[in-house]
Amino acid sequence: MTSGEPRLWSAYRELTEGTVRTDLTHAFRPGQPHFAGFGDEHRETLFDRERGDGFTAHRYTLAGQWGTHVDPPAHFVAGARTLDLIPVEEMILPLAVLDITARVEADPDTTPTLDDVRAWERRNGRFPPGAFVALRTGWSRRWPDPVAMANRDREGTSRTPGWSAEVLTYLFEDAGVTAIGHEQADTDPGAAASAGDHGLEAYVLGRDRWQIELLTNLGRLPESGALVVATWPKPHAGSGFPARVFAVHPAV
Repeated sequence: MTSGEPRLWSAYRELTEGTVRTDLTHAFRPGQPHFAGFGDEHRETLFDRERGDGFTAHRYTLAGQWGTHVDPPAHFVAGARTLDLIPVEEMILPLAVLDITARVEADPDTTPTLDDVRAWERRNGRFPPGAFVALRTGWSRRWPDPVAMANRDREGTSRTPGWSAEVLTYLFEDAGVTAIGHEQADTDPGAAASAGDHGLEAYVLGRDRWQIELLTNLGRLPESGALVVATWPKPHAGSGFPARVFAVHPAV
């Protein structure tokens, strides 16, 4: 540490020298995959330097759950925490990546098991208290193709991976994690979500926890040892919003 250097500046140098910052966020746009009930994004140019205005400004009309986004507890639970009530202390967390990509390639309906969790902990030790746990499925490679993301069968059922009740119960009730994230559009597997069953998302948000949906670039991260920074705007009583999420980690 340089003599007289503030401690946090020294910590910043230590954190950034020799580490990688990986963006885990899709850039959102009109025409991207989205829940049919929301309609598409509309973007209007209000002022434009290219046409001689003094500055460029756009008006964005979109649903809160748009692209890579945060779901606060209030998204599913009346009276629960809204976006403005989630403290900044929860926005930088230890990051653990649970990888089931190989199984997803063979079976898109697959979900993580307690065996996956135990194997992760044998390699890395217990999940750190307060962690953010991301489920890596490889699904983000399908973005931004709406058909490939939904992956519907002939009956119209979406065949996509998701979380499992046993793993979420362990993470929140035993490991004490703060939040989860995933690459697909839903917490629940596609077959359940297609049938209107969002029980796993209701469980997560009902535990007063939050989640990030539609993450990307999880394959660039180590399964342990990284930090995640998840941020979003602060709408009063907000029920969801596009998020900017990135990881700080050693080179893989």
